[in-house]
Amino acid sequence: MLHPQARALLDFIEARGIPPTHTLSPANARAFYRERRATTQPLPAEVAEVRDLAAEGPQGPVPVRLYRPLGSGAGPLPVLVYYHGGGWVIGDLDTHDVLCRELANGAGCAVVAVDYRMGPEHRFPAAVDDVLAATRWVRREAAALGLDASRMAVGGDSAGGNLAAAVALHYRDAGDPVLRHQLLVYPVTTTDLVRGMDPEYDGVMLERDELQWHQDNYLPGPDVASDPRVNVLDANLAGLPEATIILAECDPIRPQGELYETALRAAGVTVRSHQTPGMVHGFFGLDEVFPTATDAMTFAGRRLADALALTEQPAR
Repeated sequence: MLHPQARALLDFIEARGIPPTHTLSPANARAFYRERRATTQPLPAEVAEVRDLAAEGPQGPVPVRLYRPLGSGAGPLPVLVYYHGGGWVIGDLDTHDVLCRELANGAGCAVVAVDYRMGPEHRFPAAVDDVLAATRWVRREAAALGLDASRMAVGGDSAGGNLAAAVALHYRDAGDPVLRHQLLVYPVTTTDLVRGMDPEYDGVMLERDELQWHQDNYLPGPDVASDPRVNVLDANLAGLPEATIILAECDPIRPQGELYETALRAAGVTVRSHQTPGMVHGFFGLDEVFPTATDAMTFAGRRLADALALTEQPAR
């Protein structure tokens, strides 16, 4: 059942006359998304440091933003490399600034947010190439940035969760155990909008036509829809780092996270999940709008803190 706080947000969006994303051009969709996030996000939390930097990418610099949490000492910090959501088409460093600040303080780790190339101007696999390049750069430059390259995690929300899962798969396939954890917030895990969607909540913040719009703007053609770098649900998941999955009950793509959790467990991967009753897609980090969202952020922070603690890397 939809939470009254979620109902109030939907009413607000309707009253503001914000059109459905899939009825807009990508440029206009990005502008409306920035406006909506600016209106609904809480005030930015104070952190110890925020720095805009550039990672070396395959087609030029990749903008990244480094956050150091309050209370961080002089020693190197563990780090979460975070990829924003937005269906691989919308979103940027600013739309997810508040979320990254909260994660940094909640987990007591540095966060490096990545502003990857998006469709339709830059179609798959451009986003995957950029986030991989940025993650490699963070590892390579860790000492100069005051980070501990031996304590790294990846994370993201929605399409960013999809990218985080793809990065984890890449490092597994490369035989590189650099990653300790993956934080997947209502992740996109499949291009199949039949098994990957709950029709009961079609139209609640997301609708099927919008999800298809995102795929059409991201993928160069239907022949790559089964590529494991985007359709991660059907990939071989054995040997991946442990995962935290954050879900919302009234999210139409909730089944994608649930199916991925089941598949990870079947592959022998340690997973813990948190589902917030009555919440909708996009709620994570919006504690001011959704006070009930605080529990999910707290859960994610604790899981990251445990995974990135100064201990031996957990067995997989």
